[in-house]
Amino acid sequence: MYAARKPNAPLAGVTTLLAVGAGALACVLAVLPYRSFDLDRFFAPKELALHAAALVAGIAALASTRRLSLSRADLALVAWLSLSAISAVFATNHWLAYRALTVSVSGAAIFWSARAAASEGFARGLARVLALVVVIGAITALAQAYGVKMEFAALNRAPGGTFGNRNFMAHLTAAGVPLIVWCIASARGKSGAIFWTASLAACTAALVLSRTRAAWLALAVSAVLAGLVAVRGPALFENTGVRRRMTLALAAVAAGVVLALALPNSLDWHSDNPYLDSVKGVVDFREGSGRGRLAQYANSAKMAAAHPLLGVGPGNWPVIYPKFAPSNDPSLSETTGMAANPWPSSDWVGALSERGVAAFLALVAFVALLLGGALKTRYDSARSADERLAAITGGGVVLIATIAGGFDAVLLLPTPSIVVWAAAGALLTVGAERRAVSPSAARRLLLGATFTAFTLVACVFSERRIQAMRLYEVGTSASIESALSNDPGSYRIQMRAAEYFLARGQCAKAHAHALIARALFPYSPAPRHVLSQCKG
Repeated sequence: MYAARKPNAPLAGVTTLLAVGAGALACVLAVLPYRSFDLDRFFAPKELALHAAALVAGIAALASTRRLSLSRADLALVAWLSLSAISAVFATNHWLAYRALTVSVSGAAIFWSARAAASEGFARGLARVLALVVVIGAITALAQAYGVKMEFAALNRAPGGTFGNRNFMAHLTAAGVPLIVWCIASARGKSGAIFWTASLAACTAALVLSRTRAAWLALAVSAVLAGLVAVRGPALFENTGVRRRMTLALAAVAAGVVLALALPNSLDWHSDNPYLDSVKGVVDFREGSGRGRLAQYANSAKMAAAHPLLGVGPGNWPVIYPKFAPSNDPSLSETTGMAANPWPSSDWVGALSERGVAAFLALVAFVALLLGGALKTRYDSARSADERLAAITGGGVVLIATIAGGFDAVLLLPTPSIVVWAAAGALLTVGAERRAVSPSAARRLLLGATFTAFTLVACVFSERRIQAMRLYEVGTSASIESALSNDPGSYRIQMRAAEYFLARGQCAKAHAHALIARALFPYSPAPRHVLSQCKG
């Protein structure tokens, strides 16, 4: 989607650059100290940052837009969002459905806002800011790996840094590698090239230390494809010195690998050769996590087959999955009987099982059109070398994220969403126009008001979720009730309230909270246990 711009469009571009940059940095660094909430203490503040950035950037783009021009990719994205919204209406757990839907909508808003800003000449600035954010995230992981005490970091999933999980850090870092390589190639001075080359070495070291096989595989596949695309066709570099920079970039990658393997770190791997074991297990689906993924995919396919039209609802995979999984499924927690993670181990499995076949195909079409557009631009001799290189870069970011998303949750999460979709919007060119809309001032106002209300509510819910965590940590009956007034859709807090009142013989209150918890997660055994202990 692109637009004919008003005279105040440059201001909109600056606003988008600042909003996306600040939002991406906050998505990387924001962490809460409330350890009772495990992953959610990382994701609640990051979601708030994503929504706030999308709100500011989206309003700036809409305010300076007179005419909307929709390509096939834009139409596919609109179809994905529309079908996701319909799916959310019929979800079992509407709290989770709205939460997941807001991440999708905010990611789309970031994509379109970045595209609008790029049309005003802010593509380079956006790409560099996003690359810098990726480097900062990798540095937090390196700091944890080499013994820097990080009060809020998760200790059992190191080196995750401020991401809370080494896999989440690695997925973002891998997706950011093309941006860093682009920064090396396009740096205007020697100092800039040196900085980005050193940054590439640091990110490589973080990726090695992460032992994240999905990120390694995505990088390997994309590197081979990028090499094939780069060597044939019109020139990618106008400056002959760039070839020397690319040689140094390869040396930086090698240095990052060697340093990660050679320098002693504080990571506690339970293997004599942990990195070699990870390399051997990249495509091993016969045992371990690979075997568990295959079992999860098979059970999720059964879920999708039972709900082919609209899926089970955005964010509702963990709600319904226990119904289709055997009790010994490795994706289920032995202590709770619920899904151990709030997302499936694949963006694509999540899209199919949660939002249905039609939405899944719309998402596939959107990604395919982005990658196809990148390939077309690369071989378009009428384009400048800078445009062709930007197309490979943007396509590389999307390709790595989508390959890694085949094996882990990537674009279901807020931090990769803001970085990947902003990079795609900034660097990938718009395809041929399929439909143009010139909304009146009243309709533009209505569209802006609707988007503002939707995203503002997402911000409020995220902030109230954070307040609920804080109150929950106090542990008194009054604080738990106050936490629920802030976040009534929290299964964890509802169950905590039910068990708290059950232990004190207050069956009426325990029964009420257990009923709400059962409605949120119908296949969880914990609410049934409380209800059996405290009938009526």
